[in-house]
Amino acid sequence: MFLPRATNRAIVGCAPANDKKGFGSLDTLPDRLQPGSPYPLGATFDGEGVNFAVFSANADAIDLCIFDPGGRRELGRLPLPECTDEVWHGYLPDVGPGLTYGFRAHGRYEPEAGHRFNPNKLLLDPYARKLQGQIKWTDALHGYRIGSRKEDLSFDKRDSAPAMPKAVVVDDHWDWSRDTRPNTPWSDTVIYEAHVKGLTKLMEEVPARERGTYAALGHPAVIRHLKRIGVTAIELLPIHAFTQDRFLQEKGLRNYWGYNTLGFFAPEQGYMSSEHQDELRRAVHRLHKAGIEVILDVVYNHTCEGSERGPTLSWRGLDNASYYRLVADNPRYTINDTGTGNTLNMSKARVIQMVADSLRYWATSFGIDGFRFDLGLTLGREATGFDPGAAFFDVLRQDPVLGRLKLIAEPWDVGPGGYQLGNFPPGFAEWNDKYRDTVREYWRGEPGKRGDLAARLAGSGDLFDRRARRPWASVNLLAAHDGFTLADTVMYEERHNEANGEDNRDGHSHNASRNWGAEGPTDDPAINDARGRVMRSMLTTLMASLGTPMLVAGDEFGRTQKGNNNAYCQDNAISWLDWNAAATPEGQAQIDYVARLAELRRRYPVLHAATFLYGQDSPGHGINDVEWWDERGQQLSAEDWDNPDGRALMMRRAVRTDDGQVEAVSLLLNASGDPVTFHLPPPHASRTVLIDSARPDQGEIAIDDSYEVAPQGAVLVTWRSAFE
Repeated sequence: MFLPRATNRAIVGCAPANDKKGFGSLDTLPDRLQPGSPYPLGATFDGEGVNFAVFSANADAIDLCIFDPGGRRELGRLPLPECTDEVWHGYLPDVGPGLTYGFRAHGRYEPEAGHRFNPNKLLLDPYARKLQGQIKWTDALHGYRIGSRKEDLSFDKRDSAPAMPKAVVVDDHWDWSRDTRPNTPWSDTVIYEAHVKGLTKLMEEVPARERGTYAALGHPAVIRHLKRIGVTAIELLPIHAFTQDRFLQEKGLRNYWGYNTLGFFAPEQGYMSSEHQDELRRAVHRLHKAGIEVILDVVYNHTCEGSERGPTLSWRGLDNASYYRLVADNPRYTINDTGTGNTLNMSKARVIQMVADSLRYWATSFGIDGFRFDLGLTLGREATGFDPGAAFFDVLRQDPVLGRLKLIAEPWDVGPGGYQLGNFPPGFAEWNDKYRDTVREYWRGEPGKRGDLAARLAGSGDLFDRRARRPWASVNLLAAHDGFTLADTVMYEERHNEANGEDNRDGHSHNASRNWGAEGPTDDPAINDARGRVMRSMLTTLMASLGTPMLVAGDEFGRTQKGNNNAYCQDNAISWLDWNAAATPEGQAQIDYVARLAELRRRYPVLHAATFLYGQDSPGHGINDVEWWDERGQQLSAEDWDNPDGRALMMRRAVRTDDGQVEAVSLLLNASGDPVTFHLPPPHASRTVLIDSARPDQGEIAIDDSYEVAPQGAVLVTWRSAFE
């Protein structure tokens, strides 16, 4: 079906363009746009006007729609006059930042062929750098008639503009010349995963109007806390503009996590304390001054438009057949490798360009130091499945800007072959869920876990030691935003997601958790003592493992979500950090313990070795760089490793120091329910207990050749010898 192009309407008395460079009011629109340029994509202010460029390989025409500054009234439409290399473009002189706009695309409405053009639907510019307004959910946002017997094959003629947010032209220059990126080596990196709102919403030290916003990220109280616990990088849950899902709003809930992107270039406006996006840049600059990098969790695997029955907001209306992966023999339907209804088509050059341009924009305009790719496996899918040599990975690795940043992949999705841990190309780190599960299982007392745990302590070389990758490629985590918090791992054996309104059916059913005698909070001192000890032992394990440790905001003081392991829709106290709890003696004690662990990790390089260790005699004097022992001080035999009842393990790492001495650090682990006396292997030297999870208040103490480790206890011991 071919649809007529909308006609242009002159406008009189158009409001000022809200530019900050002195442009006057625009009295009328010209009869036509000037040709402009196909590059760069998006709306680009050049000092005298704005160039518009948008990709569509299958559209017949695209109109630029101009709105009043509030985005409520469409003032006129101008066809983009040129199409070069499948990019539609035009130039509007004498306008500037603040101009509010959208697009309408003309073409075939043939869902059976993958085409869903409908010029009645206002479309967001995929490159929009600022949004005006929010989605107002109505059936008119769909390209088809909701309720029609023809379903998505029908055609809806209603104008969606009143319900749509609009794009706003910006001048986003920021002088980064006085900013110095921390450029923390991967082997020294400690990541702290946090939510912009949840981190500071309840932090009383932050001014009330800034709590829960970008501005608060750079507040001295936040920076002091991060520095105290040894954090070198803060990883923010999605801050790209995202939708508040209709089904959640109808249940009185909100999309809290933000994994439903509406704009890949625009910061989420809900986290702003003002109208100025510079507050995010200012926060990044302040974090950089404190030596803290900023990593963004980004969602390029899908968009908020959902399946073929979802709304038409941007990409679907501009070129559904190009932007999305469609079923080959029936392109009416989207491929759903992400579990969200659609999958971006990363085999298309222009889609890869959009993602790379977005990443580069955040890196250069906002000073971002790295990215964590949600469902990163999807970005490497080709027609034959996941490919470590996929074009997108090649683009990132060779890019002079992006290739120097920290790149982290979530190595799974829900499509065929959707688990690829360890199979990403060099240059990427990966979330290691095997680390999380193995550590949890070991400390809750499961049998036969010593061998698996040793592999995780050694940097998961069985997964990552190939193609010259390093231990830092394993992002070691005990918890993440998705799942139980660390405290809930020792308080609950079942999920408690009733607040989500899905009858407790959502979220993971297997959490490798143990409540230690009571489900949820208890006044029983023995249970609480065990829980605290296990949490400290797990944190000790994390900080003593090769790889990149990641903490989740609040785990440093025992934050609970009351057993909710899928709090994606809980924009409330369930998800927000309770800083009053952090201020209690118990909270402060755990913070102090984490701070001590981080300081030990910094002090002893062998705890964060930059290369894999192979049990070689590299330090010298018959001492290997890594060795494994049991509580008797005996090296483990094959039978010992396979012993399902073996709960004790000693790992010793050693290194030659600059002054020629040998320095060793041993990790003593006892996951049994009884105290175990560890007999430390030779050489006999002056030994020091650095930290003991069962005695968190104990300072560093000298010991002889044995030490008793409490039930569910973890201990770090060091010695140094000159070996005459």
